Amino acid sequence: MATTARQTATLALAHALSAAERGLPVFPLSATKLPALRSPHRDEDPPVRCRGTCGLPGHGVHDATTDPAAVRALFAAAPRASGYGIACGRPPHRLIGIDLDVDTAHGNDSVAALQQLALQHLFTIPATVTVLTPSGGRHLWLTGPSGVSVPNSAGRLAPGIDVRGAGGYLVGPGSVTTHGRYRLAPGTAHLAPAPCPRALLRLLTPPPRPRHPTGHTSPARQGQGLVQFVRAAHAGQRNTRLFWAACRAYEHGFGDDLADALTEAAVRAGLTEQEARAAIASAARLTAPRQNP
Repeated sequence: MATTARQTATLALAHALSAAERGLPVFPLSATKLPALRSPHRDEDPPVRCRGTCGLPGHGVHDATTDPAAVRALFAAAPRASGYGIACGRPPHRLIGIDLDVDTAHGNDSVAALQQLALQHLFTIPATVTVLTPSGGRHLWLTGPSGVSVPNSAGRLAPGIDVRGAGGYLVGPGSVTTHGRYRLAPGTAHLAPAPCPRALLRLLTPPPRPRHPTGHTSPARQGQGLVQFVRAAHAGQRNTRLFWAACRAYEHGFGDDLADALTEAAVRAGLTEQEARAAIASAARLTAPRQNP
């Protein structure tokens, strides 16, 4: 029994590393499809709302990484992991998962419902990576454009159709759960995730909040003060200033657009590019909408 568990964990790591090589951020899952690592803040009172900024593992989807060494370290800390999650909404793919559930008890046909939406809104469901779930459902993998954040939702599009977007995750193919194995649908293993059709993307994203005119319309101009704030940082405050500025940029919706300028400013202030990118990525995770997959 122990040998089987070790083999399952080894296969899960192998599948996770393969996904990470393709630019998909991954982290270990238990057989219940929940994060395999317990929160380092579980015994703290009052509860701590941390999304990985403490630097310790155990923050669920916020642990997700494409770094092979970091992936191995996460799985080493979770020896009972039997699968892996793939973080959605993260560059470079900005994955969007369309989860088509099976609900024969209530007569819901999620595949037919998606096809009906395609007819009504004049889009074609593209050929893309498709993962078959143990329950008979399927996950369609799509990619989103930069600057668009797709929220998670359950049944909002139609009964039986759930959406995994920013802050959510998909169970990766090859994962083993208490209900069975997730596997790639025949004929889709060679495909790359297809771009989300524009009409479908409009259905997945909430209407933009009205903005009051300020005279500064471009992200570069809106974030100029933040860039200057980082550039003026002295030793001992560079990382703190960069993290604060990146959080404000993401909260106002132009974090991705300002990331390069903030990185350049931080490098001029004395950080390495790797340190700057890591701080900005932490800010992006911290300010992402909290969603329960």
